[in-house]
Amino acid sequence: MTPRILKTVPLFSSLSDEQLHVLRPCLQQRSYPRNSLIVRVGEETDALYIILTGRVKIQISDEQGHEVILAIMGPHEYFGEMGLFDDQPRSASVETLEACEMLRFSKSGFMACLKDNLELAMIIIRNLVKRLREADRKIESLALIDVYGRVARLLLDHAQEIDGIWIVKQAPPKQEMARMIGASREMVSRVVKDLQQRGYIRAEKRKIFLLDKISMAKRASGS
Repeated sequence: MTPRILKTVPLFSSLSDEQLHVLRPCLQQRSYPRNSLIVRVGEETDALYIILTGRVKIQISDEQGHEVILAIMGPHEYFGEMGLFDDQPRSASVETLEACEMLRFSKSGFMACLKDNLELAMIIIRNLVKRLREADRKIESLALIDVYGRVARLLLDHAQEIDGIWIVKQAPPKQEMARMIGASREMVSRVVKDLQQRGYIRAEKRKIFLLDKISMAKRASGS
């Protein structure tokens, strides 16, 4: 793992070559096939993971075994940092949605690097604040917005603009969407079908095109 490759990871982009050289012994590159459980809720937190390629889902389960997907993450995103600060066990499980390449950043190396680099510490803090805001939005959505609005917000959150068109390039399967917004698969399927019939979206295999982003935004806000 060369400094040049590490600098492509936003978490490390501000570090000097000398700092990256010191950091390298604390990093391990690992490969995981699809459907691999990377960390399990309740385990001791001993490392932070950075995704190089592939996608993962962050999930929790209730006493009845019902799964709730908290987030889906992709390349250059990372998980597992909260327990490094408060020494608490893992608060969620992480499973690969497809084959992944990752960097495992040991707890000792992470804390030493954080201590000596203010900019890296600020990146971590901003990311934690971002996740708190996302959690606030999810709580608001579950409390105040109907399933129709939750589906619309989920699609808006996952869409990216490509050549002037808003596209969800890899839309989650209906069952995963249901787990992400706290609804049934049948209800999600009904809403997606209705959105297509109204001309708000167009679905092509795993891609979803947002044809009327303004109307989608209104539904996402509960209007």
